[in-house]
Amino acid sequence: MPIRSATARWEGNLTEGSGTIKTGKGGLQGSYSFKSRFEEGEGTNPEELIAAAHSGCFSMAFSKGLADAGFTPTSVDTVAKVHLDKTDAGVGVSRIELETVGVVPNIDDATFQKLAEAAKENCPISRLLSPGATISLTARLA
Repeated sequence: MPIRSATARWEGNLTEGSGTIKTGKGGLQGSYSFKSRFEEGEGTNPEELIAAAHSGCFSMAFSKGLADAGFTPTSVDTVAKVHLDKTDAGVGVSRIELETVGVVPNIDDATFQKLAEAAKENCPISRLLSPGATISLTARLA
């Protein structure tokens, strides 16, 4: 399996500095700052990148699970909401909310929910993040 990489460069102190983040092959690139991470400033932040990774991984895992069960999806759209919270232990990702909508012909809701939950439990990014963050899932057939 390939090894994936990304780079980040930060210049200046924490609150006044700024940086750039770039994926290894250059598909994603963005600037980030204290304001984009801890307030509502312009730019991206590491938590958005985690959300992108999780929603992408989940959508692929769910699509595979559906197809393996005999239900080829037309589409799977997923939003991941990563919560960065401040606690007594410090700042950390406490929870992630996955919200997915699938267009899947000929599937009943119970089967759809079961396969969605299996994808949540088994996608590689969920497995990576679940020891430290609570992951919830809302799945809806369109």
